[in-house]
Amino acid sequence: METLLKTTLYASLLLATSHNIARAEQIDAGAIETRTTSLSQAVSKISPRHSQIALLAMDMSSNQVIFSQQAETLFIPASTQKLLTAVSAMAQLGPDFRYVTELWTDAPIRKGHIAGSAYLRFSGDPTLTQADLKAIFASLVKQGINRIDGHLYLLGDKQEQMQAPGWVWDDLGICFAAPVSSYIINQNCVYGQFNPSTANKPSQVSLRTGSYGVKVSSDAVFDPKASREFCQLDLVRLGQNNYHLRGCYPGGEAIGLAIAVSDPFKFAQDNLTSLLKGEMSLAGKVKLGTSLPKKAKLIASHSSAPLPELLDTMLLKSDNLIADSLFKQLGKSYFNAQGSFTNGAAAMQRILTELGVDLSNANIVDGSGLSRYNLLNAQQLAAVLALIHKDSRFSPLITSLPQAGISGTLRYRMGYNKPPLKQQIFAKTGSMQGVSNLAGFIRLPEHSDTLFVVLENGMSPELKHQHKPSFNAEFLKQLISVLQVPSPTTAALSTAAHSVQDLILPNRNSMI
Repeated sequence: METLLKTTLYASLLLATSHNIARAEQIDAGAIETRTTSLSQAVSKISPRHSQIALLAMDMSSNQVIFSQQAETLFIPASTQKLLTAVSAMAQLGPDFRYVTELWTDAPIRKGHIAGSAYLRFSGDPTLTQADLKAIFASLVKQGINRIDGHLYLLGDKQEQMQAPGWVWDDLGICFAAPVSSYIINQNCVYGQFNPSTANKPSQVSLRTGSYGVKVSSDAVFDPKASREFCQLDLVRLGQNNYHLRGCYPGGEAIGLAIAVSDPFKFAQDNLTSLLKGEMSLAGKVKLGTSLPKKAKLIASHSSAPLPELLDTMLLKSDNLIADSLFKQLGKSYFNAQGSFTNGAAAMQRILTELGVDLSNANIVDGSGLSRYNLLNAQQLAAVLALIHKDSRFSPLITSLPQAGISGTLRYRMGYNKPPLKQQIFAKTGSMQGVSNLAGFIRLPEHSDTLFVVLENGMSPELKHQHKPSFNAEFLKQLISVLQVPSPTTAALSTAAHSVQDLILPNRNSMI
C-alpha cells in the first residue's frame, strides 16, 4: 500500500511539474518580449544622435534573436572584416598552412663554394624578419658553405597589387598600412625618432639599426609653446624608400616614427646586401630574379608559424599585414594563380557562400578592413560568428579574440577594463576615423553564450576628446543586465528539481 501511494504521488508530481514547465515556457516567451522591450527602451536613451548604428544580439543555445536594429543595413566593417578572413583562411588553407621562404641553387657546391648563383624565393610571409633571413644563410655556413660565386637572385610575384582599392592615401606611409608584397621583411616597416633641436644641431630624424636603404630628410620643426595656429607633421613619400618630413609638431619632446617602406623589393635587396656581408661572401650582386631554374635544388628554408598562430596574432593585435597577406593567399590557393586583392575578394566571397553565409549586397575588398569600400551588415557578421561558435574547425578562434580587460585590443579600452564587461566579452574590434564596431560573444558564468554585433559609422572625430566609454560599451552593459535577469523557465525547472528530490530522498533513506 505504501509503495502504491509513493508511486501515485510521484506520478502526480511529475504531471504537475510538466504543467508548471509548460506554463513557465509560455511566461518565458512573454518575458523575452518584455526584455526586448526593456532593451529597446534603454537603446533609445543611449543611442548616439549624430551617427548611424546597427545592432544584433542572439542566444547561441536557442538561436533566438534577443535584439535587432538595422541588422540588414550595410556599414563599413573596419577590422571586424578580419573575422571573415580568419574563417576563410581556416576553411581554404587549413591549420597546417605555413609560409615558406626558400633558398635554391642550380650550381654545384665545391669546397664550400656555390659555384654559380643562388635564388631566394619569398612567399609573402608577413612575419619574416631580418633574423630569419640571417638564420637561412647561417644554416649554409653550418653545412660548410661560405661563398656564392655568382649572384643572389630574389624571386617574388611580378607586378604586384600592394594596396587595396579604398585605402586612404595618407595612411600609406604609416606601418599599419604597409605594402602587402611577396617581399616582406620586418613587416615592411622601419622605426625612428624625430628629435627636437639642441644648441648644436637642428631638429632631425634618426632611424634605428636595420633600416637598410631607407632615408628620411626633414625641415620640420617643433613648436614647444604651441604658438602656431595650424601645426602638423606631413610625411612625403619620394619613392625608392626615400621620405621627407615637413611641417611642425606642437610639443618639445622627441616623438617616435613608424614608416612603411614604399618599395618592398628595394628594401629586401638592401637588407640582403648588408646581411650577406656579415654571413658569407657574395661574388656577384643581389638582383631581381625572374624564375627558378628547372634543375635547381633546395638548400635552406625558413617556415612561419602555422596558421592558427598567425590568426591568433591577427585577431588579438588586429594585424593588417597578416590579414591582407592571407587574403591574397586565399586568391592564390582558390584560383591557383598569383594572389591579388581582386582574386582574394572573389575567393573569400565563394568560400563563405559555400559555408552558408549569405553575402548578398556585401562588398569585399580586402582582408584587413582598411578599405573604406568594404561593406557588410550585422546579419552577415553574425552568420560568420555563428560559424565560429558552432563549427569545430573554427571554434578555437573564439579564444583568439581579444578579451575585455585582459588581452589584445580590448585590454585597456575604456569601459572594457572593469566590470561588468571585464573578462565577459570576447570580440573583434573595428575602428578607424568615423567608425567604431565590435562583434563577438558575451560569456557569462552559468549562462549560454550570447552573440552580438554592434556597428557604428559616421562618428565625429570630436568624440575622441570627450574620454567617454563608447556606445558599444554602453549597449553591452545594458544587454548584460537584461541577460542576468532569471528566466521563468529556469525558475520552474529549479522548483521541479527540488520537488522531485524531496520525494526521492525519503525513499532512499528508507532503503538504508
